[in-house]
Parts: sequence; structure tokens; C-alpha cells
Amino acid sequence: MIFGLIKMKNEINKIGKDVIDLQIKALRRLKNSINDSFEEAVKALKKCKSKVIICGVGKSGIIASKISATLSSVGTPSFSILASDCSHGDLGRITSQDILILISNSGNTEELKNIIKYAKMNKILLIGIVSNKNSNLYRSANIKLLIPDVQEAGYGIVPTSSTTAQLSLGDALSIALMKKNNFGKLDFKKFHPAGNLGNKLKTASDIMLTNNKIPFVNENKIMKHALRILNIKKLGFLVVINNQGLNSGIFTDGDLKRLMQKKKSINSLKIKLFMTKNPYVVEENTLASDILNQMNKRKITNVCVYNKKNKRKTIGVIHIHNLLNILK
Repeated sequence: MIFGLIKMKNEINKIGKDVIDLQIKALRRLKNSINDSFEEAVKALKKCKSKVIICGVGKSGIIASKISATLSSVGTPSFSILASDCSHGDLGRITSQDILILISNSGNTEELKNIIKYAKMNKILLIGIVSNKNSNLYRSANIKLLIPDVQEAGYGIVPTSSTTAQLSLGDALSIALMKKNNFGKLDFKKFHPAGNLGNKLKTASDIMLTNNKIPFVNENKIMKHALRILNIKKLGFLVVINNQGLNSGIFTDGDLKRLMQKKKSINSLKIKLFMTKNPYVVEENTLASDILNQMNKRKITNVCVYNKKNKRKTIGVIHIHNLLNILK
């Protein structure tokens, strides 16, 4: 009985691996099929002044929804519609300024006919993602993205390898377009302000302590005064500034310990004599994750934040605990 259970488990695992192998082969074929049409599609999408509408039938309709969501998240306004709904009023959502992407494995699905006809009548740029060269969709598309003939899992009839290829091609278009548009991490952050991803994309300006929470001390102050501020602010460091309010350096708990080992009396000494000059500082749009990496690398626990106008003008401070709380 135990042998039978082990055999059954191995058979099930083999089925799973075989399905994945088929999809890996499909993606290899898709990769090798990328040609000038792909570049043409990306350039056309970049020029689009309105929306990118993506439409499919059945499983391809689900893929259309995911590709549309990805495009929108990387800066290209998009929505998906079901082909079956287009003949019942949804064609009115598509304008001549839009780009229409139709996804179909066969390219001859009945529901596509009215959509293709509407696109032609209204001179809407049509991009076809299709596996059949001899199909209505392939012949009608202004830009043809051909999915290679692939073997499906499940007796060769269940949409698996073909939908994986469709999805991968959609992701490739989205990322290529994102890079052509110079859509960076800070742009991505605007569309993903919440959740774990939003936390990873937070910048210095999102988490820094500002105004009276910044432990400023004038460089000409004596240590007795500086230590009082260090104790009140409880951040473990001071931002030392000159008479113009510009950053001269920092003074940390570590600096204090080293100073006390050398000097018996420090109260009357000026802080500027013992501060650390040219400390590591970050611009306000620096990603929190990058700041944490640098702090760990430099073995420091605090940084000053500046804006682009003046690197020596501190507008905020960050303690390592602020970073750990959002990046945990």
C-alpha cells in the first residue's frame, strides 16, 4: 500500500513537471520569434495619445485583463473588455485615438468579427496577438504579433502553453514600453502607494523627521549645550550647522564616547572641534531600501536628508529604526 502511494505521488509530480516543461518550451519558441513586429508594436504604443484597449475571448480574455493591468501600472492608461460584450454596446468605449490589442489563439473566433470590422471602419490601430497566420485576425491586424505553434497540456487541447506565451508577450511589451518611456521607480511609486510594494518604494521624504524633530546645534556651541540637545532629541546624533544654517557635520553617540575617553572635561569645548565632517547624506527622493543598504554598508544609524537645491541644507533626518519599521 505504501509503495502504491509513493508511485501515485511520483506520477502526479511527473504530470506537473511535464506541464511546466511544455510551457518552458513554448516560452523558448516565443523568445526566438521576437522580431521587428515587436519593436513596431512598442513604438506604436509609445505614440498612443489615448488608451490601450485589450480584448480577448475565453482564456485569452483573462490574459487581456492581466496585460491591461500591467500596462496601467507602468504608466500606460489601459483597460480590458470581453469580446462577447463588444457586440452589446462596449464598442462605444473604443475611440479612434485608442490602440486596440486583440488576443486570440485561433484568430477566427466569431466574437472577433464585429470588433475587427469596427476597428477598420473607425481607423483604429489594431495589434493582433495570434497563433494562426491564416486567420481573420492575422490578416486584419495592422501590427501582427505571431505566437508560435505550441503544444498544449491536457491531451493537447487545454489552453495552457498558448496562454502562458500570450501573457509573457504582454509582459514583454509592457516592460519594453516602460523603459522606452523612462518610467522609473519613483514613477512606479505613484501608482503603488500602499502595501508591501508601496513600502519598498517609499523615499526619504516619506519617512524623515522634520522641523523641530531635527537635532540641530550650532557649530560654535560648547559641548554642555550640545549634550543637552542630544539628550532631549534622543536620536543618538546631532546635526551641526553654521550660522547660515548649512550642515557643517554631525556628532554622534560614538563620537561622544571616543571624546570622553580622551578628555576628562568636555563641557566647555566647542562641538565643531570634534564633529564628523562631510557625513553621508541622502537626497529626499532616494528610495528607503537604498538608504538602508548604504547605512548597513557604512555601519551608521542616522543620515541627514537634503533637497536638490542645496546638499548642505538639511531638511530632515532618518534613524535606522524608521527604515526597519517600514521595510521589515
